Formats: sequence, structure tokens, C-alpha cells
Amino acid sequence: MTATTWNSDRPWRGIMVATALPLREDLSVDYDAYAEHVRWLVDNGCDGVVPNGSLGEYQTLTADERARVVRTAVEAAGDAARVMPGVSAYGSGEALRWAEQAGEAGCGSVLLLPPNAYRADPSAVHAHYAEVAKAGVPVVAYNNPIDTKVDLTPALLAELHTEGHVVAVKEFTGDVRRAYEIAELAPELDLLIGADDVLLELAVAGAVGWIAGYPNAFPAGCAELYHAAVDGDLQKALPLYRSLHPLLRWDSKTEFVQSIKLSMDIVGRRGGPSRPPRLPLTGGIEAAVRAATEKAVADGHR
Repeated sequence: MTATTWNSDRPWRGIMVATALPLREDLSVDYDAYAEHVRWLVDNGCDGVVPNGSLGEYQTLTADERARVVRTAVEAAGDAARVMPGVSAYGSGEALRWAEQAGEAGCGSVLLLPPNAYRADPSAVHAHYAEVAKAGVPVVAYNNPIDTKVDLTPALLAELHTEGHVVAVKEFTGDVRRAYEIAELAPELDLLIGADDVLLELAVAGAVGWIAGYPNAFPAGCAELYHAAVDGDLQKALPLYRSLHPLLRWDSKTEFVQSIKLSMDIVGRRGGPSRPPRLPLTGGIEAAVRAATEKAVADGHR
């Protein structure tokens, strides 16, 4: 078993899909469709799922909805260890409660943003991760300073790892240079690809997992690309990456939720609408996502 393959000892590795959440036209959650989606992803080459992430619109869910999404994912995945719930919240206490729920459900890990109600300083970041780590479930840090305004720098990540608060990081900055500094400062901290459109670069730099967006629409094609990339098979990976990149880059844009859901709809999955304040795609953005999706289909990806 390679270091880049999912295993029960380090269940945050491999392809963990940040799942989009199917909504009905009245914007209620379609739990049956979500369960079917989770099963389909696992059956088509993905290692596990990440419910209640940004792509899962967790900020718009009620507490009951959010808890039920996790329960649905655990049941559908067939192995609770393959589920990495997002546990981010404005308060550390609330995030801890979500992590405890994940632990009670048997989940293998959780995904946690730094404090994001304000621009937290390093001491607050340390305290936040220390608090949530009390749940006893392995914590994957999520570095997204674009949206949170809090940067988990390589040095700060190394401190959090040394303190035993995090086991891995979903790195979303797009700065692939960080991979090498993280490896130098915290060689035992697992680097997970956090943005679809730097997959190849971070895989070459030593990433051992991918918290992924576009497998929601193209799981088999994305899995083929991921495995070729982490295996260092550039002859196979590069053509796949060039073919999929017009689509993958939408994972890093403001409209990523609507874009991935539209792609799901186009390929015959159930994406559906998004909850406000997100609005449906229109005009040039919709046309660009549609064109990239149709190109991927024409190129034989599924």
C-alpha cells in the first residue's frame, strides 16, 4: 500500500471528495439523492467524502440538517472511517461539538478552518485547534486565507503539528512553493491537495491526498488523473491534466459551488440549486462552465 493510498491508519489520504449537497427546487436537502451520490463516488474510484465543507454549503444549513448530512454520509459510505466531516464554525466550542459528533459516528478525521469570524492572531489559532483536538478525532487543517483572512503558514502548521493538534493540511492557497517548506518544517505532516487546479504540481511536490471538488461530476476521470500524478507518471498525467484543467480551475473561483453543481447537472447527476446568498450562474460564467464540462465529456472523461 503506497503512502498516497487511503488506509484506515491514515483515513484522510487518497481522494476525499468535498461533496456538493443536492437540494430540491424548494431548497430543502434531498438526503436520498445525497446518499446515492456518496455511494456513486465510492463506487467510481473515490476513497471517501467530506460532507459539510464549503462546497456542501454548510454555512446555510441548520444544526439538524448538518447533523443529518453526516449521518447520511456515514451510512452511505459503508465505512465511517471514509467520512471526514467539515466541523468549521464561528466558535471553537461549536466546532468542538461537531468534532465530537463526528467521533461518535466513527468518522476517521475532521476538516477544520482556523477561526474565521475575525482575523485571528497565531495565539488564537493555536487555542482554536487545541480546543477542537480535544474531541480525539484526527484534525485536518484547512488553509484558505483567501476567504478566512487567516493564513496557516508553513511555520504555524509545523507548530500545530508538533503540538499534536493537526495531522494534515488541506492547502488551498495555490502557492505550490509552500509544499516544500511544509515538508522541511514538518516532514510528518501530510500535505493534501486543496485546489483542483494545482493537483499535478502538488502531487509532484509530495501530496498524499486530495480533498477534491470536481470528482463530484467526473469521479473516474479525476481518479485516473490523481493516481497517475501521485505515482509520478507524467506521461499519463499531463495529457489528462491539460484536458481537465479548463474545468478544474472553476474549483478555485468564487462561483465554485454553482459551477460544480452545474457540471453535475450536465453529466446527468443531481446538482440542483444552491441556497442564497449564492445565485444561479448566468451569462458568460454559465457558458464557460458549460463549455468546459462539455469538453470534458467529449474528451471521454466520466
